[in-house]
Amino acid sequence: MVDIRNVRKGFGKSEVLKDVSIQIEDGQVVVILGPSGSGKTTLLRCVSFLERADAGQFTIGNETVDLKKASKKQILQMRRKMAFVFQNYNLFANKNALENVMEGLVIGKKMAKKEACTKAMEALEWVGLSEKALFYPSQLSGGQQQRVGIARAVALNPEVILIDEQTSALDPELVGETLAVIRKVAEKGITMLVVTHEMAFAQDVADKVVFMDGGVVVEEGSPQQIFTKPKQERTRQFLSRIISLDPMYYI
Repeated sequence: MVDIRNVRKGFGKSEVLKDVSIQIEDGQVVVILGPSGSGKTTLLRCVSFLERADAGQFTIGNETVDLKKASKKQILQMRRKMAFVFQNYNLFANKNALENVMEGLVIGKKMAKKEACTKAMEALEWVGLSEKALFYPSQLSGGQQQRVGIARAVALNPEVILIDEQTSALDPELVGETLAVIRKVAEKGITMLVVTHEMAFAQDVADKVVFMDGGVVVEEGSPQQIFTKPKQERTRQFLSRIISLDPMYYI
């Protein structure tokens, strides 16, 4: 189980996260929706310790840490249990696709290079990029780079994968291939917390949808409940605006 509890984060006088709590059962895919500035990405950055939260607790399995007071050792232990797929890829420009996937296995998992190479190739093959293993990021499309990022996450065999706006940096024609790979990840039963603006993807893949606005969780429930019978007016307003921009987002 993954439990995010009472997370707060402010920047100066602006409180971006206001006592946010989300629980994820093993194997669940939880999707966070919300307008820009609602705190979605900040939440992911806090639980992955890319930002230091002002308060809150984070549990993965049987290990719980204080997000504000966690020691370097505790942070390292928690990071070994998770993987992060960034919206802007975050690949090493001076390493090819294979080396990018191997990096976390060799450095983070202390795996022997030969074994890491085998596992990295398996991950690249799984996302359909084995033939691009020796290509550098500059030689790959945005969608291919994002799939390398997903391969890197899956290769680590984490207890939870955090995915932040996986398609926001992609051309529209490349969105589908990335979402298809993430659907494959979901089918493997890997626990995931996904921030996205892809409504159809959320309806198709999520076990639970969380709607955030203004730094709080406004509503959460099954995709069917959130998309067909939202309880909160703010949720209805958000969905109606998305639907008016593109009716294909709504099923």
